[in-house]
Parts: sequence; structure tokens; C-alpha cells
Amino acid sequence: MTSPDVREISREEHLAHLRLHPDASHLQIPEWGDAKPDWRAESVGWFEGEALVAAALVLYRPLPGTRRFLAYLPDGPGIDWRHPRLERWLDPLVAHLEARGAFSVRIGPPVVVRQWAPGTVATGIADPAVRHLDDLSAAAIDGYALDAAERLGRLGWRRCAEGDGNGFGLGQPRYGCLVPLEGRTADELREGLAPHWEQSLRTAEEAGVRVSWGSASDLPDFHRLYVSTAAHDGFKARPLDYFRRMWKALNAEDDDRVRLYLAEYDGIVLSAALMINVGSCAWHSYAASGRQGRQLRPSSALLWRMMNDARSAGCETYDLRSITPALTEDRLLGRLRFKTGAGGYAVEYLGEWEQPVGSQGKVLQGALRAYLGRR
Repeated sequence: MTSPDVREISREEHLAHLRLHPDASHLQIPEWGDAKPDWRAESVGWFEGEALVAAALVLYRPLPGTRRFLAYLPDGPGIDWRHPRLERWLDPLVAHLEARGAFSVRIGPPVVVRQWAPGTVATGIADPAVRHLDDLSAAAIDGYALDAAERLGRLGWRRCAEGDGNGFGLGQPRYGCLVPLEGRTADELREGLAPHWEQSLRTAEEAGVRVSWGSASDLPDFHRLYVSTAAHDGFKARPLDYFRRMWKALNAEDDDRVRLYLAEYDGIVLSAALMINVGSCAWHSYAASGRQGRQLRPSSALLWRMMNDARSAGCETYDLRSITPALTEDRLLGRLRFKTGAGGYAVEYLGEWEQPVGSQGKVLQGALRAYLGRR
């Protein structure tokens, strides 16, 4: 069986393909490239004859002082990861990217390897002998995903370490949290809440915390809380202009692609988050809270409204994004308890992988790491 041809496709071709195959990550739609001004974006397609059978968004970032690029496919490519010959899909992709000047290719297969039920995670958190999700029995393991990891290694791909490359504006979490919505009523969704989560939600409801949609004009209120969250959690906050650009870019093709939700009490915004909608999935993004009004549990009211809106809109999955796999007492454990308490399954993805390209690929990868080390 011959490999498909990979070549650049237009934005319109990419969008048309997504309308037929809508379940791509929000990081794999053409609009996401418009939100990343430090990267050059290209839509590519796999063709069997004249038929477009797969598509992906590639982000290119130049290595300073060279004319070579790091090529990055966050949460992609959306190919058939169960195919016994992954090289059929990946080799023509790498060849195309090399012709574009890439010295390294980084991919993030959108494949779940293992998942753990919320109750199992809660039991693990409560047990001091359990240190990591790996110590718990998984509710499901995908053998095809394990096979894909083995095939990638045989093909010369290297698994990236967690956080490797974040200084260059890339790197998606290997562990996440997914709330299943398909076929569930609001009552069934509420029954899936952990007791501590149900209590927090009742506290917010009885206090009169109000959750509503915001608009672009409310982004400064969101950003104020986001900066406070960044200072508390120890990460670097993005500027307000980043969110204004993202809002404009993602809502360009569909004005309901990204929503802003605000939780207010007595006219004061206490918590906020963005929800990004693509296909059958909604992503909970950039959740932010200040110190004021925490006793009212506004984050619980906010997430509850957002999950229910996603369910009502027909979403099958609510993605709560990254979690820590370490079940030790640290600043991230509360976030894990909050997300799984909302009914989320802890999941492990295949992770991100990279491959050097061309005769200078390994040398330039080393130069990139040295550059990042100096930043």
C-alpha cells in the first residue's frame, strides 16, 4: 500500500475537511495559527489520489540565527493512530516539513493510553502509600495506544520529557482530565459529583453566586483574575493582548468558538474561565480566580454552569486540561481533587514526540536546547 501524498492545503480546504471530520483539537484548527503570532502556520493535507483523507495544522518557529525551523503539531496530527504502519502517515509528513526547512518535528498524538475513574483517584489521594497515578488500577488501557508508542520508538521518534520545550512556547500536558457528557442528563451529571464538590456547589448556589457569559469587553476582568492566579500558582501570565487576539482569531469563523464565563457576587467578578468549542468536545481553558470571595466557592458554580452548557449544546466530552499525576501533597493536588471531584476521569495521553530532520537535525536540536537554557 502506497503512502498518501502530503502537501499544503488552503485554509478553506482545511475548514471544509473539519466540517466533515469535526473532532479535531482546538489546537489543530486553522484559526489557532492566527492566535500564535510568533509562529508561522501552515495547513497540510494527506491525499490519496485527489481525495483529502487527513489534515493538520503545523506551526513553524525559526531557530534564532538560522533559516531552519522547529515544526510543531500540537495535539496532532489527526491521522489513523491505529494503523499498523504509522510510517505510511508520518514519513511523507516529515519529508514535506524537511522541504519547508524544518530541522526538527514535534507531534502530540491525540491518543489516550490509560484512564482512571474519579473514585479511584479520590481513594489514591486519601492513601499516603499511593504516590502516583501509576500506583492505581486503571479503568481502561488502550492496547492500540501502547502499540503506537512502540512503533514510534522503532521509527526513530523520541518521547519528549514532560515540560521539555516550554520555554519555546510549546508542550502540551501528558496527563489530563475528561468529564464524559454524552447521554447524561443534568441530574446524572450532578450525581457524579464527589461529596465535597456537591457541598461547594450548594454553598455557591445558596450564597447567590451568579454565572453568566461575558464578551470581549469583559476580558480585562478575566485577565485581572488570571494574573492573580498566575502569581499564586507560580506561572508566567500571558498579556491581555494575547487573549484579545485569541478571542478575535477563534471567533472569526464561528462566533461561538470561544466563550467567556464570569462568576459574580454582589457585582464583583470572583472567578472566570474560557470555554473553547470544537466538534464534540469543549475545553475548559485559563480558569482564573482571585482571593476575594473564595469562601463562596465561585469556581464550583462556574464549572458547573459551563459543563451543563456544553452538555446542552451536544458536547460529548468536557476537557478540564492538565492535572498532576503525582498524588503527593503539593500545590497541584488541590486542582486534581477539584477536577476529578467534578466527575472527571484522569487520563494519560501518548505524550509528545520529536524527531530530528536532515543531516543537521540533531546538531540544531542541541542548539535549540542550549538557546532555551540561556533564556
